[in-house]
Amino acid sequence: MPNTDVSGLSMLGSQTETPTSPEMAVLEKVPATHQGTDYLVRFTAPEFTSLCPMTGQPDFAHIVIDYVPGEWLVESKSLKLFLHAFRNHGAFHEDCSVYIAKRIVELLQPKWLRIGAYWYPRGGIPIDVFWQTGKPPEGLWLPDQGVPTYRGRG
Repeated sequence: MPNTDVSGLSMLGSQTETPTSPEMAVLEKVPATHQGTDYLVRFTAPEFTSLCPMTGQPDFAHIVIDYVPGEWLVESKSLKLFLHAFRNHGAFHEDCSVYIAKRIVELLQPKWLRIGAYWYPRGGIPIDVFWQTGKPPEGLWLPDQGVPTYRGRG
């Protein structure tokens, strides 16, 4: 089994400050060791938080990011810090969700990526945001994201 080259990483294994904004957050990548094999990588952020840009009130989401690596994998500590940087960032649900996906696509240039952002209701309605780069690779095992639609008391 090949070793993963971690020589270019600056955060893993060291104390790292939380970025002050998503734009300032650094996402890092490592070489994928199984290039040529299509497989799914899933990150789940069940307690994602951002701020409403109008009221400053917190908005909460359960975010699922699925991607098929090409040459690169996202380094998970940098992804966690990137997502954490939204805690004091004001943006609408749609903007946060699509921005996260596009930053990862820009970094990795994966074969395929999708994001499901399941926002908890505020003001009576949940807003769920879904985006993907295209069709998933043929034959890929693509499990359901496992997040039921919001049912409230129903």
